[in-house]
Amino acid sequence: MIYLDNNSSTRIAPEVQDAVAAFEATSVDEGVAIDNARRSVARWLGAAGDAEIAFTADGIESIRRAFLTVLDIESGRGEVISTVAENEDIRKLFHTLEGEGVRVTRLGLDEKGAIDLDALTAQLNKRTAIVSIPHANAETGTVFQINRIASIIKENSSAQVHIDGSAAAGKIPLDLSNAAIDLYFLSGQLIHGPEGIGSLYLRNGSLTRNQHLSDAPCVQKIVGLGAAADLARDLSPMKDVSALRNLLESEILEKIPNSQLNGDRINRLPNTSNISFENTNGEAIAARLIEAGIFVSTATACGSADHKASPILESMNVPYSYAMGSIGFSLSRYSTEPDIREVLRVLPNVIAELRKIAGG
Repeated sequence: MIYLDNNSSTRIAPEVQDAVAAFEATSVDEGVAIDNARRSVARWLGAAGDAEIAFTADGIESIRRAFLTVLDIESGRGEVISTVAENEDIRKLFHTLEGEGVRVTRLGLDEKGAIDLDALTAQLNKRTAIVSIPHANAETGTVFQINRIASIIKENSSAQVHIDGSAAAGKIPLDLSNAAIDLYFLSGQLIHGPEGIGSLYLRNGSLTRNQHLSDAPCVQKIVGLGAAADLARDLSPMKDVSALRNLLESEILEKIPNSQLNGDRINRLPNTSNISFENTNGEAIAARLIEAGIFVSTATACGSADHKASPILESMNVPYSYAMGSIGFSLSRYSTEPDIREVLRVLPNVIAELRKIAGG
């Protein structure tokens, strides 16, 4: 199996498995183990102290409860600013909040997938309670200027700044020590850690870590997340990951006609490439690749009645004929050159066959 959907989920690292096994095999006090894991996450993120780190078994529920402590519709602080680049879980959360009376403004993206900072500034006002921005767009890999964005928010409002770091964590440097960011979320399963656990950074006690944000994860998962955080601090493998991504990308664009790269070529995650193939369908491509043992991602909704393309690519003004044939490739520190060579061997034939069926 060749797995190139690491912005959706990752395999558990051997170091993480070893750390959990070592904990289970010894009589280490659970409180000590939890404190050690919290210290690892705090050190990785550049937190001022361990008290700024909370563990959660349900990331979206913890974010929802954190938001509800800030939102106050009756007093006039019931507005949220988000973007079309949020992941599906965050989108659903905001849809639910809208049903509860919260006003949600969703910022669009430019052709490189970046946020228009002037548009953000124009939307900020005294009623803005929360601004939620992903650190990076998991679909295209575009990295957002979170420090500059947070500064703009604080200069123009009293809103809390939430950053979803799920896609970016473990791929680019993280340092929240001097950032005006109030909440920063990361997911264990996206940094080669356990499923069912995340961490929420809470700047300067914007909330307390003891607040009931969600059900507490089991200690083994907390230990695993701590080990994953230690692993994620080492970004040296990303140099090789970036080289493999560039190899995959350049060969595809050279060998497959009418293909295009979506997003910023420079300001993006080192592991991510989003490529569209004109007059094809992303889900059909992904299905054919699965048959060959290759797993990728697609945001195309070919099964829906209206055949919608990705809202992110729509916002970036990617033509419909290309957007519908979009495929996301996201590598990991465990991706290999033979994996990439196999994808390059299989993919051109898949695209050619699907275009032939479509009459293109």
